Amino acid sequence: MATQIAEERDYFTDRSVLLDPYEWFENMRANGPVHKLPGRDIVIVTGFQEAVEVLLNAEDFSSVITAEGPVNDLPFPLDGGDITRQIEEFRLQMSPTDLVVTYDGPRHSATRALLMGLFTPSRLKANGVFMAALADEMISKVVAKGECEIIKEIAAPYVTLVIADLLGVPEEDRDKFREVIDAGPPAGNIDPDDPRPNSSTLDYLAIFFAEYVADRRANPQPDVLTELATATLPNGVRPEAEEIVKLAMFLFAAGQDTSAKLLGNSIRRLAENPAMQNQLREDRSLVAPFVEEVLRMEGSTKCTFRLAKRKTHIGDSEIVAGTRILISFAAANRDPRRWENPEEFRIGRPKIKEHVAFGRGAHVCAGAPLARVEVIALLNCLFDKTSEITLSEEHHGPVGQRRLSYEPSFIIRGLERLHVKLKAA
Repeated sequence: MATQIAEERDYFTDRSVLLDPYEWFENMRANGPVHKLPGRDIVIVTGFQEAVEVLLNAEDFSSVITAEGPVNDLPFPLDGGDITRQIEEFRLQMSPTDLVVTYDGPRHSATRALLMGLFTPSRLKANGVFMAALADEMISKVVAKGECEIIKEIAAPYVTLVIADLLGVPEEDRDKFREVIDAGPPAGNIDPDDPRPNSSTLDYLAIFFAEYVADRRANPQPDVLTELATATLPNGVRPEAEEIVKLAMFLFAAGQDTSAKLLGNSIRRLAENPAMQNQLREDRSLVAPFVEEVLRMEGSTKCTFRLAKRKTHIGDSEIVAGTRILISFAAANRDPRRWENPEEFRIGRPKIKEHVAFGRGAHVCAGAPLARVEVIALLNCLFDKTSEITLSEEHHGPVGQRRLSYEPSFIIRGLERLHVKLKAA
């Protein structure tokens, strides 16, 4: 009965699924690790092994629908067992933003090569001084107040300033970018009446990043933007400036959003568990494993999407050319065939970094090392300066009757607001 009720709720439009997508995914899993969604020509993958299989198979599956999602019909008729040619012919209709997450084949490999070496341990260590000072300044202010709204006051500005510092975005532009990103629609917006176009934020950022790239090519500086602007492809050719602009602004926009959501999800879990807070305060070596378990259980990206180029299989299921695939990171990371007692939050799980919260394969998140470092840095600072973190009952209700609002997105798992009380150390 539960599965039937779940199937009557549309993942892409039902706001009730936002509150607890995990229950919905578990009901889908009851139909098997690969299952066609009722009422939609979309196949959902909930199994861990099957998810990894698709993510690693760039030969049979295209990433062209990754940014827009699988809800739009294909702009060409399905004819034959291989649609690779049609995908390339209609690529810009299916993916008008034309970002690196949607690239396939040699173009993707060449563009990803530009990112190699950007987020090295040495660079992140050097940037760590800035992260620590920034976290100290921001946390000190809110602890002095005794309360704050974590998402807008801490998480979003913190990760924006970190990626801006790393890239080399001028200080005078950072607040403007934050305001535009906050005002824009979320990726995977489920609100059909929202008038804001998905491309509005990127169009605004592109104007600035075009100026940055031109300036860095003329006047190199010791920052990531300069490395991108002056980099060459594996064949020795310098990319067009437009390609660098798209890559740089995507790193900025995507990196700050998912990391801010990860911080919010992490702090909410800590605020609900005083014993875990104390455990991590007393043993900071557990902070990194804690973050990995948050990524497994409540990572900031719920799913990604692929389009079958040709007739193939996922596990034991036959997939025909043109099938749109929803790969549920959230479900794969709770697959009981892979994780023992998957609903239990367990710090120190064996092989925890095998989770797929950052994806896998050619399209694995390039900013994953940065996300881990900045989240750990801020949590450690929060532990240094507080003796207790609790949710505000005034804003979120008492234990057992919590009121939480999540961003209206079928892609992102992130709180819109998180009000907390902070007791100074």
